Amino acid sequence: MIFAPGRKDRPGGWLPEIDPPTEAELERCPFCAGREDRTPPETLRLGDPWRVRVVPNLYPAFDRQEVVVHAPDHVRSFTELGEEQVALVAEAWQRRIADEGGTVLALINEGRLAGASLPHSHSQLVWTELPDEGLDRLPELLAAYEIRRRGSVVASAHPYGAGPYECLVGPPDGTGDIGDGLVLVRDLVRRLHHAEGVRPWNAWLHPGPRWHIHFVPRLTALAGIELGAGIHLNVVPPDRAAERLRN
Repeated sequence: MIFAPGRKDRPGGWLPEIDPPTEAELERCPFCAGREDRTPPETLRLGDPWRVRVVPNLYPAFDRQEVVVHAPDHVRSFTELGEEQVALVAEAWQRRIADEGGTVLALINEGRLAGASLPHSHSQLVWTELPDEGLDRLPELLAAYEIRRRGSVVASAHPYGAGPYECLVGPPDGTGDIGDGLVLVRDLVRRLHHAEGVRPWNAWLHPGPRWHIHFVPRLTALAGIELGAGIHLNVVPPDRAAERLRN
């Protein structure tokens, strides 16, 4: 990974923002309340009437893959969820992981350039093996460029992030609520919108004793250097990213 801030302002250096909503999108959305028949039968419902639903993915890439619908209304961004709603999303993740067992990757893709096929805010649960990140240095990484904390959970710019504004969210001491982590992710997205506009992003949870959430905005594209040599060019160094997201 190389920090190359001088490349930030080159022509075409920034990917486009998320497209605004359309009438057709609102008419076709299968995740809105009242259209439950357009999804497979749910595996979990929180609230009556429901506030969060979990359903099997209609187009799975893995043997087991589920979609967590974040709200009954047509909410396009995780930033629009209140803290109680974010807590329900975290509860849905944890209940499905506890009920079914196995190794589960919980992730959020927001925006088409981040891989989202539908704009209604949602996340996915994928039963698959996870790479060993070897994050014995997680407390040190979280302390490097702290942006904000909530309870015992910290959001920090990743000191070795492969892309602009890449962040880590987690508890330095290994204890902390995943719901607090998701609230911090929501806050990071709001700050990113303020700093750089409405951008696509990905986030995923690494569960376990050293649980943490990886937050990766999608502002730049992977080109030949990244794909061919495996060298990532980050045009926003972590100290600058942390400063902009703090402010």
